[in-house]
Amino acid sequence: MPIYRLYLALALLSAWPALALELPSGKVILTISGKVAEKNVADTAVFDLAMLEKLPQQSFSTKTPWETLPIKFTGPYLRDVLAAAKAKGSVMKAVTLNDYKTVIPFDDVHKFNMILAHKMNGLAIPVRTKGPLFIVYPYDSKPELQTKPYYDRSAWQVKSLAIE
Repeated sequence: MPIYRLYLALALLSAWPALALELPSGKVILTISGKVAEKNVADTAVFDLAMLEKLPQQSFSTKTPWETLPIKFTGPYLRDVLAAAKAKGSVMKAVTLNDYKTVIPFDDVHKFNMILAHKMNGLAIPVRTKGPLFIVYPYDSKPELQTKPYYDRSAWQVKSLAIE
């Protein structure tokens, strides 16, 4: 292959858009709607557990107001999940399986290392104990996170995020 064709091929490949968000092969456990640029089902970005597990996994241990001992949470940073969907906005509205709703400033995902946890203490989180997904702040990392506004922004049994 002549060198100019090789350079042309490399230039075309680098200009090619990134692969689209894959389709879930398992049960959908998270739907992101609203200001989402990367969609895989209708006007939404949907994820099954395997898709979330393919993202870089993070862990931290922290005390919560709901348990007496520190818990180790594992999952992707929420900002990485939102980046996979190319979601951008000023707020996100989280809705849970029992229809609890909370509004989270979009900036929180960049200010704090929030995790969209799918494991607690190394085990998958069943629905009966706050699963399958739990938005959790690293409460022990900053005193400001140990306050009611941040506790109220946390949500377990998360099923969807609407980006505005």
